[in-house]
Amino acid sequence: MTAGRSGSSIAVRWRAASTSSTKDSASASKRNRRRKVRAPETFAPKPETLSVATRLVLFDIDGTLVLTGGAGARAMALAFEELFAVPDAFRGIPMPGRTDALILSDAAVKHGIASDASDLARFPDVYLRHLASELEKPGPRKGVMPGVRALLDALLPRDDVYLALLTGNYEAAARVKLQYFDLWRYFPCGAFGDHAPDRNALLAKAVARVLACGGPRVDRPDRVVVIGDTPLDIACAAAGSARAIAVATGSHGVGDLRAAGADVVFEDLSNTADVIAAIQKM
Repeated sequence: MTAGRSGSSIAVRWRAASTSSTKDSASASKRNRRRKVRAPETFAPKPETLSVATRLVLFDIDGTLVLTGGAGARAMALAFEELFAVPDAFRGIPMPGRTDALILSDAAVKHGIASDASDLARFPDVYLRHLASELEKPGPRKGVMPGVRALLDALLPRDDVYLALLTGNYEAAARVKLQYFDLWRYFPCGAFGDHAPDRNALLAKAVARVLACGGPRVDRPDRVVVIGDTPLDIACAAAGSARAIAVATGSHGVGDLRAAGADVVFEDLSNTADVIAAIQKM
């Protein structure tokens, strides 16, 4: 199951996570402090759970936790058509593993829309409206990925693991998707596609946001584990000298994920014990 990184590790300085955050981020963080299932919203982690021994486990969403049956892609296309009268605007633009902001930027360039067009700023809200509607429709490969709910149930109460998100989705879109599948409650915070267009910049932001919402201070990059389904998830981990667990439940197979340099590759996350063991060995 284990695959070594291809080539030498990318050597980057691990920057200490900043404790600063916006007022909105701080207030949201307080409302979403890490808790055990059924614990009250005001639960605060005990100091001993916030040591450097805690592993920060950052989950991708699409293809890793869930598949939406194409709802996200349809909603983006509908929103773009509504705003710019361009049908099927995202045809030929790669989506898996990329941030929503970068995908939108590529579509704007492709169709000759100025980067300062006012309707581009409206896109996320229009997209969210369509996303909520499209999620209600049936589609192929729609649902929570194998083993995900059992794995999250097993990880959430552990004192040596802290769960958060690292995803290219807009934060509001991540909430809509995960609330639909009843998974949002597992994640007190994270880094999202509206925080930076470059996915590789999101790892440091995730570390900072976790600290701001009462999570562990991570001063060693190898204590961060990124779990995702694309080579871009693996590249994001490597860019921050973190570890990568890849899962072949999205658009890439085991061979591609091994070749991309994942530390461990799983067909899916259905073997809870094996996945937890892989996290602990990192």
